[in-house]
Amino acid sequence: MQNALILIIEDEPEIAEILERYLSREGFRVVSAGDGATGLAHHQRLRPDLVLLDIKLPGQDGYDVLAALRRRGDTPVIMVTALAEDLDKLQALRIGADDYVVKPFNPLEVVARAKAVLRRTLGRTDGQVLRAGPLQVDPQAHRAAVEGPAGTVVLDLTPTEFRLLAHMAAAPGRAFERSELVDACLPEGEALDRTVDSHISNLRRKLAAAGADGLLAGVRGVGYRLESRLESRLEGRP
Repeated sequence: MQNALILIIEDEPEIAEILERYLSREGFRVVSAGDGATGLAHHQRLRPDLVLLDIKLPGQDGYDVLAALRRRGDTPVIMVTALAEDLDKLQALRIGADDYVVKPFNPLEVVARAKAVLRRTLGRTDGQVLRAGPLQVDPQAHRAAVEGPAGTVVLDLTPTEFRLLAHMAAAPGRAFERSELVDACLPEGEALDRTVDSHISNLRRKLAAAGADGLLAGVRGVGYRLESRLESRLEGRP
């Protein structure tokens, strides 16, 4: 769960600030939105690990936002709302909420609920070999290899290169911002965007030498993406 990104969609600034403060203390990265449209835009761009979502929002209400999130995928969502009726809870759970917290709340309880949901969701890949095209990444064995016609080529990676590759292999096809890769994968002493570029350059060279040239793509104006198939085209390498 370390460095997990949590998106708060809440129109009351005081409540959002309290949640941000308590979550940040626990080491989470936090971003907030004051309405549903902005929240959905943040979700599309940042791909958070968890969403804390109010129901009474200006414009699109929380139910509409939750339905939109579920059409996009399975990002876990905890409703944080003043609506305490069982009917409201059942509707949210039916649409796809993972948990439901009623206002006024104890911020420590919200943090505990967030940790519990993240343990369940981020643990889905524990012990599993991650795959992206011909690439296989085994986090437990700390081993990455490329499968090709001539056999398996094991990649000789530095610890940082392996962390970057494993982080992206957990979500093939997703575009990762440089800042996210810095937060998730780089030690504090080398936490610079240009350092990410250097590590990515080395990874590209090693993947190409193993027969997987083009698997690690640049996304113009964003960062990098690990393609789900080797034959995918690159999109504007930075």
